[in-house]
Amino acid sequence: MELQVSNSPFNQEQVELLNRLLPTLTESQRTWLSGFITAMQATAAASAIATAPIGDVSRSGSVAAPAPVSSAPKEITILFGSQTGNGHGLAKKLSKKLEETGALVTLSSMSDFKPNNLKKLQNLLIIVSTHGEGEPPDNAIPFYEFLHSKRAPKVETLQYSVLALGDTSYEFFCQTGKDFDKRLEELGGTRLSPRVDCDVDFDEAAAEWMNEVLTSLSGSGTGSSAVEEVSAVALSSSTESEYSRSNPFRAEVLENLNLNGRGSDRETRHIEISLEGSNLQYQPGDSLGIYPENHPGLVDEFISEMSWSSDDTVLVNKSGEARSLRDALLRHFEITVLTKPLVEQIAKLTGNQGLQELLAPGREQDFRDYITERDLLDLVRDYGLQNVSAAEFVSILRKIPGRLYSISSSPSAFPDEVHITARTVRYDAHGRNRNGVCTVQLAERIAAGDTLPVYIQHNSNFKLPEDPNTAIIMIGPGTGVAPFRAFLGEREETGAEGQSWLFYGDQHFSTDFLYQIEWQRWLKDGVLTQMDVAFSRDTDQKVYVQHRMLEKSKELYQWLQDGAHVYVCGDEKKMAHDVHSALGAILEQEGGLSPEEAAEYLTLMLQQKRYQRDVY
Repeated sequence: MELQVSNSPFNQEQVELLNRLLPTLTESQRTWLSGFITAMQATAAASAIATAPIGDVSRSGSVAAPAPVSSAPKEITILFGSQTGNGHGLAKKLSKKLEETGALVTLSSMSDFKPNNLKKLQNLLIIVSTHGEGEPPDNAIPFYEFLHSKRAPKVETLQYSVLALGDTSYEFFCQTGKDFDKRLEELGGTRLSPRVDCDVDFDEAAAEWMNEVLTSLSGSGTGSSAVEEVSAVALSSSTESEYSRSNPFRAEVLENLNLNGRGSDRETRHIEISLEGSNLQYQPGDSLGIYPENHPGLVDEFISEMSWSSDDTVLVNKSGEARSLRDALLRHFEITVLTKPLVEQIAKLTGNQGLQELLAPGREQDFRDYITERDLLDLVRDYGLQNVSAAEFVSILRKIPGRLYSISSSPSAFPDEVHITARTVRYDAHGRNRNGVCTVQLAERIAAGDTLPVYIQHNSNFKLPEDPNTAIIMIGPGTGVAPFRAFLGEREETGAEGQSWLFYGDQHFSTDFLYQIEWQRWLKDGVLTQMDVAFSRDTDQKVYVQHRMLEKSKELYQWLQDGAHVYVCGDEKKMAHDVHSALGAILEQEGGLSPEEAAEYLTLMLQQKRYQRDVY
């Protein structure tokens, strides 16, 4: 319906403005606007009553009753700190739910939030992951450091709650979320609801936290009389596709190739996967999630060790869905990683004295040493845990988490396809052969024509510059080069004219130069401006990408000064730290900066999204 002067109380100019505005509003925006207008009317009515002469009466002679006063929409800020995109996705879903209650929501990455505005907030919701060994994700670092500095203000009027994302296989599980929660309390904030710590299978825990937050805010006047239930399905649904993390798409494998040459110590698989019929969309910089299967040999060996029957039936979720024991251990439960919460539950279940001693206070290092490169089969053998029923044991296992792989294809170059680059993990430890769960499945048990359960993991923290004329510096040794194949493929398809510089490294030029022909073609065509390589085993002294960066320090510094964006992908524990140190050294050497000034320069680049990392 279109407004007209004849069917509304508005003049011609107002009608034209409203007819342009109203069709563009979303449902949540209309809901908010309706609440805002109601609040304005209530405020005006209350003001009129307050200023009316005493004794003003209605025509009936009774005192005019004030109109019901509706509170103005509550202002709520949601800040997210996310490395791979999970936190961002949850924050967007929470924002939508709050807007549907009539709340006025500000959604922001921590890197985009002005810390000085903290003291102005009344309601703050934080969703943050923990990266590496208890560290905040890149886009949370500036806010995290501000909050833990002497400049952080007192926030006695602030209500807040924290959702922490993490992985129990790491010692400092959800540490960043715990730090935020504790610090806001120290600064005088009041919790709207208790912090919730989520493992890799976070859907149900996150949904429960959202419901608690919505209930608390509803009780304090968000403008909603009832809180809609937030289910795990709703959390994981997508407006673009029915397929998601909790409802993966069964995708056909089109190609599975080994990129390494004969004689290489490494096996790197290039997998091409069809997304036809899924309506799944991605951008360069996103990741593909794959739900893998445990190795059949390990599953059979584990069942045999426990003297169970493969055909026994066990529950695989809280909905009561049942599967055969072998199928459950093959496709549903993680059996290759030992975590402290899991070992504590097994110790409680079995009453095993040896396990209880291993978990005793003061033996933390012994525990860390034991669980390193061991799995459940080791644990039950070493501690004689065979006298447990399958149903009891399986009930305390966590689900197999999806494995994320940086997408190595451009959607513009390969419509309805997604490519990944995965290095096969095999090694010996504690007298047994060990296999990477997903990479060995891809290498040994997946061929063209087979299918894999997949989903897209969007990552807004690793994206090409909006301006196609911006120069980019890409640093990605080994499989870390995967997203840069996607970057350059996209730039070729879109005709971007910004310069590009790739630093790539691996072991041997002759056998380990991944995608060599493609890089050479892009260099010839001008899509790739410059490339520097480091093959560590081809020289007497090992040379890595950070060494090549330092060799080109003058030119690299000039690129930085001219506004180039820097991207780093690959190993977080060593490579990413070495590259970061090299960037700092270049800023000191070529720019004459002090170490503190160089660190500030890089922090500013992070805040400006000119320095982005996809590290693992």
